[in-house]
Amino acid sequence: MSSVPVTTWSLEQTSPADLLAAAAPEGDVRVLRAEVPSPEFSRFLYASVGGDLRWTDRLGWTYARWREHLDRPGVETWVAYDRATPAGYVELDPQDEGVVEIVYFGLLPAFRGRRIGGHLLSYGTARAWDLAERWPQRTPTKRVWLHTCSLDGEFAMDNYLRRGFRLFDTKVALEPEVAEPGPWPGAYPA
Repeated sequence: MSSVPVTTWSLEQTSPADLLAAAAPEGDVRVLRAEVPSPEFSRFLYASVGGDLRWTDRLGWTYARWREHLDRPGVETWVAYDRATPAGYVELDPQDEGVVEIVYFGLLPAFRGRRIGGHLLSYGTARAWDLAERWPQRTPTKRVWLHTCSLDGEFAMDNYLRRGFRLFDTKVALEPEVAEPGPWPGAYPA
């Protein structure tokens, strides 16, 4: 199997005042929390959003592994809907000492380029900042961070910077090349 160099950038906000919200997109776009942990739905979002971006780390997770992850206190999935159709999601994962990671964020391919991404990232970041209000056993958020890489969408880094995230680390590593991206074989043209 061949490998490709992948650059990973880590970005952060250290105050809720860092968030620069995007304007809401035109039309009937809503962002709702998936309040019932569902391995099936979470795997659908992960595979559908990340398929053409070569997200592979969770594809081998069992149902039990998904359930264990989603049942952790404070893990939240916020889903953008365009006219009642799932368009993308943000997954929040609280860590120690008031840190919340935006572990996954993105849109299904059919919804990219429609100004939904900036709105969804703004909304998800605001929910990271107020996560302790919904989970009183969690420490109030002091830092929100995420990472993106050179395999992500072409506008990902710009969106993060426009929302007020600041770069704090850059790494380059070799990763296995994924032969056929997509949520199922043949989903995207080569």
